[in-house]
Amino acid sequence: MRFLRMALVLALGFTLVSVVPAQAASGGHTPDDQPLPGYTIVNPPLTPATVGGKPASVLQGVHTHAGYTIEVPPNWNGKLTMWSHGFAGQGKVLGVQEPAFGLRQRLLDQGYAWAASSYYDNGYDVRAGVVTTKELVSLFGKLVKRPKQVFIAGASMGGHIIGRSLEEYPGLYAGALPVCGAMGDHTLFDYFAGYNLLAQDLADGPAYPFPADYATNAVPRIQQALGLDKLKPGGPDTLNALGNQLRAITTNLSGGPRPGSDASFVFWKDFLFGIAALSTGTGDLAENPDRAATNLFTRYSPNAPADVNRTVQRIVPKDVVGRFSPALTQNPQIQGTPTVPVLSVHGIGDLFVPFSMEQTYREDVARHGRTGLLAQRAIRTANHCEFDAKEIGSAWDDLVTWVDRGKRPAADVVSDPKVVASPTYGCRFTDKAATDGTRALFPACP
Repeated sequence: MRFLRMALVLALGFTLVSVVPAQAASGGHTPDDQPLPGYTIVNPPLTPATVGGKPASVLQGVHTHAGYTIEVPPNWNGKLTMWSHGFAGQGKVLGVQEPAFGLRQRLLDQGYAWAASSYYDNGYDVRAGVVTTKELVSLFGKLVKRPKQVFIAGASMGGHIIGRSLEEYPGLYAGALPVCGAMGDHTLFDYFAGYNLLAQDLADGPAYPFPADYATNAVPRIQQALGLDKLKPGGPDTLNALGNQLRAITTNLSGGPRPGSDASFVFWKDFLFGIAALSTGTGDLAENPDRAATNLFTRYSPNAPADVNRTVQRIVPKDVVGRFSPALTQNPQIQGTPTVPVLSVHGIGDLFVPFSMEQTYREDVARHGRTGLLAQRAIRTANHCEFDAKEIGSAWDDLVTWVDRGKRPAADVVSDPKVVASPTYGCRFTDKAATDGTRALFPACP
């Protein structure tokens, strides 16, 4: 699809230009150890973890306009893991998040130090995450000691940050662990836009650009027209033929038929309307990443009973530069050119950052002949980033072994529709002892 993106640029007659980083845009007047104007950093003292009966060492402060936390175990092995957090909303309060899924203690127990940045900006600002995480690696070397090896792990938007970081700074990171990551860059926002445009088309309720009362006026009428309004978890299937078509298309857009797909649709159907309702249509890409979205080249399936490929509203990116520039924008491209091992973990029922992100990333990596550096694992959950410590901990351990010994770990196939549609898909790496959350939406694994 990359050549189609460039074709669109040429067809519209736009010229790509470089993007000015936020620090430069601020005029350079804000001291490095202060947040940018309008922002506040909240990073309360972190109680050191206990490692082998001794407390770890914690360092906290502000660097490159972002808050940071560093934790070093008493038996430090000289290695460092960076944690890249996900989308933190559009507010002006910056916060630091510690490694999730039990990774903080696991890293320290294994002798790894970890560090995390708040980034200098909120919103969907991948550039801020890429830059401040790299700068924090440099600061770690000054405050502690230059690490002999650096890993990077993170979740959700943090996955987008990881994918671009590996390409922006080749040689800096030794291995990567993105989980529930937005590895398909702009295609995530194509998916959000497509869901809403398709629902509008099927319900004969055009509402794009999204009006201010989209959530309270247009959406209820769309839901009622398709039978979505009465579709509840565990309840009867209330969808009419057109509503069923929307569900089937959404399943295909999010990764194809797979276990739990119908139940996952019920879980997420309303939320996907809310994503569009939050958009103002103005501002930069961090505030409105949907400005880079398009469905111009998307062919939807199934295309019956309604011929949506003929009737759906087609949109071009409002921010063409943000969509097609190879530069490190707030919402940048991931080309698929990792130079180190990447072990990616994703929930198959996640329709917020859908499983198709893994398929898109693999397609990009395969195009560059680098699939030997990519291993992907499917987990049978529907909520976003719904993993337990065992699932992510084992992935981390396998990544480290891969980096240290060169042995690619076991992984799932994500690109073969027949494999993904198997009733047991996702069972291999799902913790069978975990029963909470949305796991009950999936049939028990054998």
